[in-house]
Amino acid sequence: MNDERRVIAQNRRARHLYHFLEHEVAGIELRGTEVKAIRDGRVNLTDAHVHFANGEAVLMGCHIGPYEHGGYASHEARRPRRLLMHKRQIERLASKVQEKGLAVIPTAVVLIGNWIKIEIALARGKQLHDKRETLRRRTLDREAEQAVKERE
Repeated sequence: MNDERRVIAQNRRARHLYHFLEHEVAGIELRGTEVKAIRDGRVNLTDAHVHFANGEAVLMGCHIGPYEHGGYASHEARRPRRLLMHKRQIERLASKVQEKGLAVIPTAVVLIGNWIKIEIALARGKQLHDKRETLRRRTLDREAEQAVKERE
């Protein structure tokens, strides 16, 4: 079996806005044209989040663009899509989301073998000073790398 892992789309904005506490990988219920559109890279996770209702986890706000060769049987771009996880995983994450300030955010869409999976993370929103500290640390690291390159 081919377990090659290929990242199709990432939610880079989420790394700026949230502290990630836990990571999970979930399957996603898709239609045929959605699968082909995702393999073409027509997916955007920027405004997506996971909603829990009736014992199910649902991906909301994920935009999957139309497949060019889909014809009349195309899909709706922002429809809710069910995540495929074990019942205990869903219950555990749903109970943690009840806590103040926690959310479940999709971080990436990956292709593992022939399966399309969603990487999700339990996250807590960052404060403004946390965002500034992250930017400051990134800038210092970049300057240090440049200084090392100049010395060589």
